[in-house]
Amino acid sequence: MTKSVAQPTALTVHRGSRMLEVAFDDGASFRIPFELLRVYSPSAEVRGHGPGQEVLQTGKRDVLIDALEPVGQYAVQPVFSDGHDSGIYTWEYLYFLGQERERLWQEYLEKLQLAGVDRDAAMGSGASGASCSQHSGHRHVH
Repeated sequence: MTKSVAQPTALTVHRGSRMLEVAFDDGASFRIPFELLRVYSPSAEVRGHGPGQEVLQTGKRDVLIDALEPVGQYAVQPVFSDGHDSGIYTWEYLYFLGQERERLWQEYLEKLQLAGVDRDAAMGSGASGASCSQHSGHRHVH
């Protein structure tokens, strides 16, 4: 018997407080900060193509959600104000982010500290070796 995934009954984008409010049919309701959604994007751009290839996201404190596109009956794809739009957030993943919000936030702050990077630093500053070889290496030879 497979465990059924809770389905959202409401998704509300609160631009003022920068929160995505998600209510589920099991009675759970979460307010997930846009910044947390952005830094934990399930996209390959953020997660990389395998263990150890994650790209630490910085400078996302003021990121907004400009649009929330449905993906079938199982997910949404936010369009963030920084142009990031490749993350597909399943209902299960949104539930996980809401449920684990505090732990994930602490994990994020610890990763920043270990990398010696400020939360508000522009992407690419100070995080050496964080780029993905699949997406970099385009050099011009003179």
